[in-house]
Amino acid sequence: MKILIIEDEKGLAESIVDYLNKEGFICEVASTYWQAHEKVNVYNYDCIIADLTLPDGEGFGIIETLKKISATTGVIIISARNALEDKIKGLTIGSDDYLTKPFHLSELNARLKSLIRRLNFGGSNEINFDAIQVQTAARKVFVAGKETTLSRKEYDLLMYFLSNIEVALTKVSIAEHLWGDNIDSADSLDIVYSHIKNLRRKLLEKSNKDYIQSIYGIGYKFVNP
Repeated sequence: MKILIIEDEKGLAESIVDYLNKEGFICEVASTYWQAHEKVNVYNYDCIIADLTLPDGEGFGIIETLKKISATTGVIIISARNALEDKIKGLTIGSDDYLTKPFHLSELNARLKSLIRRLNFGGSNEINFDAIQVQTAARKVFVAGKETTLSRKEYDLLMYFLSNIEVALTKVSIAEHLWGDNIDSADSLDIVYSHIKNLRRKLLEKSNKDYIQSIYGIGYKFVNP
């Protein structure tokens, strides 16, 4: 899952990134209003964590922009502002949660996972799709009842597919989801093909079903064969 952290306090932003990276999230950071504005207009995110007070603007404006572009992206506000009117405004314009600073990173992580489960999988810790079962809390995958070991990228790729069943996904969108904006400096997208190939093989070996459909000139679609 790819997360954008909009936070101008460098130390706090780094702490959040370190914590969420260990939890398996791909994190990007924007430290100003305009950096955040550019990122939400160019890239797709599963969730953004947004501070309200930025050096060149207010986080409210970013949330409003994001919701015009993608109504499905989750939003958690983190702010030192504890006024009721700020919380009401944030929730009214499209945020899903509001966490007042200071907070424990473990609480932010728990709220983030809860929000992503609610948005993508009906709030469940267990995802079932045909012969595939994913226990998200333990990051375990079972195919036809047999536990299947996936690398971190393969697991993230499978979760991205399961969040977009029957949706044509471009190689670029897959690459951005797995590597964030670091993919901009890559020479090619061949690395996407490598992870697709490995995930397809592991699912096929256990289920004898090919869930990943190639779409010529576009990318891939995850289907129930």
